[in-house]
Amino acid sequence: ALFGRSLAYALGVPAIGVHHMEGHLLAPLLSANPPEFPFVALLVSGGHSQLLLAEGIGRYTLLGESIDDAAGEAFDKVAKLLDLPYPGGPQIARMAEQGDPRAFDLPRPLMHQGLDFSFSGMKTAVMTRYAAVRGQGREADLAASFQEAMVDTLVKKCLKALQQTGQKRLVIAGGVSANRLLRERLEQQLAKISARVHYAEPALCTDNGAMIAFAGWQRLRAGQQDGLAVTTTPRWSLADLNILSEKLKDIT
Repeated sequence: ALFGRSLAYALGVPAIGVHHMEGHLLAPLLSANPPEFPFVALLVSGGHSQLLLAEGIGRYTLLGESIDDAAGEAFDKVAKLLDLPYPGGPQIARMAEQGDPRAFDLPRPLMHQGLDFSFSGMKTAVMTRYAAVRGQGREADLAASFQEAMVDTLVKKCLKALQQTGQKRLVIAGGVSANRLLRERLEQQLAKISARVHYAEPALCTDNGAMIAFAGWQRLRAGQQDGLAVTTTPRWSLADLNILSEKLKDIT
């Protein structure tokens, strides 16, 4: 951050701080067929699992979030348990193709309790099952069952969020949004309620500069410029980005 502010000062150009998760949220707007506001957004990455109502750039309302592990974190930890390399999401998905998603009955924590997530218990359940079958060649079955439980949980929470907000558009973003099964299941289930899901190109799902530049550009258009001072914010909610709302409303 200090280098960026210093470089902007030296070049005589504006410096704008961008929330990392806002970059992920707006990445699908770079696709060939971008979604229109408003929409419900599912942000699923290694550090975050959130459902938000996005009414425009800079106008976000938090609907639910993980109370413990993020979805991507759970994928990484289960992959490590199964001796798979990092990042865990793609590795779990590949192994799951050879397994039976119904082989292990895994829990879906908080499934019927609002829009918050909890993945720590699911991770613990996988560890317990693995300890019981270690050495039996059941890794693919366990990977498939874990992926099925994760996708089932995410999809049902998204459907609930759409129902509660009355929206017909869903955006999924973040590294986990590249999961093929998650995309297929969302498309199938949303079609049943005449809703649509949008997501970024795979290359824009993981951390990338394009999404940050796009988010910064949108805020620059609204007239936002940050000073040279750098403020450290350990926990910065997307809901706290509801600034310049009137100016941003004019360009969205």
